[in-house]
Amino acid sequence: MKYVITGSLGHISKPLVIALVKAGHEVISITSTTERTKEIEALGAKAAVGSLENFDFLKESFSGANAVYTMVPPNFTTTDWKGYIEQVGRNYTNAIKSNNIKYVVNLSSVGAHMPDGCGPVSGLYRVENLLNELNAVNIKHLRPSYFYNNLLANIGIIKSMDIMGSNFAVTGKKFGLVSTDYIASKAIDALLQLKFTGHSFEYIANDDVSTDDIAVLVGNAIGKPGLKWVQFSDEQALAGTLQAGLPEEAAKNYVEMGQAIHSGKMYEDYWSNRPSIPDAPRLSDFAKIFADAYKLG
Repeated sequence: MKYVITGSLGHISKPLVIALVKAGHEVISITSTTERTKEIEALGAKAAVGSLENFDFLKESFSGANAVYTMVPPNFTTTDWKGYIEQVGRNYTNAIKSNNIKYVVNLSSVGAHMPDGCGPVSGLYRVENLLNELNAVNIKHLRPSYFYNNLLANIGIIKSMDIMGSNFAVTGKKFGLVSTDYIASKAIDALLQLKFTGHSFEYIANDDVSTDDIAVLVGNAIGKPGLKWVQFSDEQALAGTLQAGLPEEAAKNYVEMGQAIHSGKMYEDYWSNRPSIPDAPRLSDFAKIFADAYKLG
């Protein structure tokens, strides 16, 4: 069978390429840069180099595929992040339709039930809806919770201020977290089996915690017992994100997503459709990874 994987060699896409090639399938990996071509070919896949904003490129790249994995990488140069996400989703939809592809695994996110008010995730709401217009296509939307890896952005503030934080704080173990390895395993299973039918979504999580839990476990792992999670104001979060070098459009979207996390709206549908939680990895396991990165940071 022939698979097309978007996302180049990212944390989720690379394991997909490896698993599908190992299973004996033809794999096309879409990348935006020729610099990844040799690495992709070394894995046994073929590289298709081009822009996701180019429909003609996607239409050609998707040609002959039995199934595709779609994701929208972040774009920090756009002045309309949600609009960019929507346009890539529209290109995917049209390329899938043009090539009569029957199976799609789409990387979405917790919060994708929100048409507005959830930062870039509201762009993924638009992508889900565009893909769901394809009535003759079997589509599985993966909605992972907050990535453990996103917590690594706190390393700088821990070193400078001895705190962790954002413009959200979550109590009562209502904050779902997930590893990219686990997301990849879910996507691999779906793509290899191709047993999903119609249009469906699945939430993915490894752990449900509070933000205080995060600070405690990370603090103990890095030798800073008593480390606290601090909720910043939206203004403080925006200023800090801008100071870190992100452009204003991206910074505003991240602040909006933080507001949705803090209010609980981002996780409302998650709790109505809570997934089964595997035994591992958990936050305690990630704390060790965080400690290693902290030493190097």
